[in-house]
Amino acid sequence: MSSLMKGTAILTIGLFLSKVLGLIYLFPFYSIVGKENIGLYQYAYIPYNIMLSVAISGLPLAVSKFVSKYNSLGDYEAGRRLFKSGVLVMIVTGFIAFLILNLMATPIASVVINDKEQIYNVEQIASVIRWVSFALLVVPFMSLVRGFFQGHDHYMPTSVSQLVEQIVRIIVLLGGSFIVVVLFKGTPGTAIKFAVFAAFVGALGGLVVLYYYWRKLKPEFNQLLATSVSTGELSTKNIYKEILQYSIPIVFVGLSNPLFQLVDMLTFNRAMNEIGLAKVTDTYLSMLNLLTHKIVIIPVMLATGFSMALIPTITKYYTLGDFNGLKGAMNKTYQVLLFITIPASIGIMILAPDVYHVLYEKDDMGALVLAHYAPAAILFALFSVTAAILQGIDYQKWIIFSLLTGLLVKLMLNEPLIKLFEVDGAILATVIGYIVTIVINILVIHKVLQYRSKLVFRRVILICILTIVMAISVIVVNKGLYLIAEPTSKLLALVYLLICIGVGAGIYGYASFRLGLAQKLLGERISKIAGKFGFK
Repeated sequence: MSSLMKGTAILTIGLFLSKVLGLIYLFPFYSIVGKENIGLYQYAYIPYNIMLSVAISGLPLAVSKFVSKYNSLGDYEAGRRLFKSGVLVMIVTGFIAFLILNLMATPIASVVINDKEQIYNVEQIASVIRWVSFALLVVPFMSLVRGFFQGHDHYMPTSVSQLVEQIVRIIVLLGGSFIVVVLFKGTPGTAIKFAVFAAFVGALGGLVVLYYYWRKLKPEFNQLLATSVSTGELSTKNIYKEILQYSIPIVFVGLSNPLFQLVDMLTFNRAMNEIGLAKVTDTYLSMLNLLTHKIVIIPVMLATGFSMALIPTITKYYTLGDFNGLKGAMNKTYQVLLFITIPASIGIMILAPDVYHVLYEKDDMGALVLAHYAPAAILFALFSVTAAILQGIDYQKWIIFSLLTGLLVKLMLNEPLIKLFEVDGAILATVIGYIVTIVINILVIHKVLQYRSKLVFRRVILICILTIVMAISVIVVNKGLYLIAEPTSKLLALVYLLICIGVGAGIYGYASFRLGLAQKLLGERISKIAGKFGFK
């Protein structure tokens, strides 16, 4: 395996494991703090997530591209200069971000809380935002160090530090919450503060790992620096100009979901209060922006994990001017994405009551929100891939334009639709906003590459037909199980869920293998495995 592919694999595995851990911790945490208190966590979670996306989404890749570029020219001093000045810049930036979030905590909370009947008050929300802001003192600096390592083709430090950061954060979050609520009989509000502060402790854990790798690899970096050749006068101003050009489009891709959620956070409660639903608005918002969202992005992670592996190929074909190869790679990217996302999101929609029951608790409203929100996973995945294609063909500016346009649409429609359809209105506004963004991305791709594909259209129809067959089978089995006995316990709900998932996956998998679709989309290894079971 080439060093590039090996490095990409290490980063992908580390990021995927980190994301999985970031999903599963919420389920025991929900059990500890309860339905009414989990909403307080998400009010801190969204502003923090935005700051985290700014720090993590763009900077490591931008720094790694810069360092890698000048290393390939033999100018190792350029990367070291960036690192030295960047350390100070990131420390100052982190401190400023920390101060801004601290100072903005009360104004943000004041926008969120519009009625005395809401579950939380302004001070409670402002307090948890202040506690989570401490992580911003560490994260920007940590992102710079990760990018520097990646620029030198050392991917393990980033992967291991991400994992350790997440593990430490979860241990502190769950352990601290359990001690506060269960052992010391403290308030869930105190546990929430402890939970959001765990982001800071986790970041320190990641930083310790990076320091270990720095000590280990510093002799190698110094040896390279000693052989550095100058590529010309490169001012600090030009260094950071280049970094910003690399990072801003990447930041916007990472910010897409948090920004859409921020619109909900700032407008949802006001709209719900105006239609007399102040008592339930905090609970409904936490269901939408935290509890169900964590489930909905699972198929997005799986699909983009498969399809993103094809993006370097797209970049290579575009650079070489091989438009036939480029079209083939794009065809496969879209097909793999939809082959996974469509059935997974429809499956979640059908089985929403059991999924919500097993992961959280039996709740009709939570299940309804999950069922209606699940198909949005298809749009989230399509945005990620179309944005990645635009990056691959060097049309990053259009990503910013399309996302801002979609956000504006969401902002304009959100309150009117919420007043008409309550939670469904917020979901509908998100769906329309993402559709606008994706359509712009696809139009740009079509205009630049003259891309259209009848093959993809036919395959999507086939995938939809297979999904309908799967959905009918799962609905029949699920209804039959409910006729036997209503799943009042989590254990029985889990059994029903596993049976239905098995039936759905079995039927979809069998049909796609029998038709040869899975073999064509998932590669030679899958074809060989399929051949052993009698599929051609």
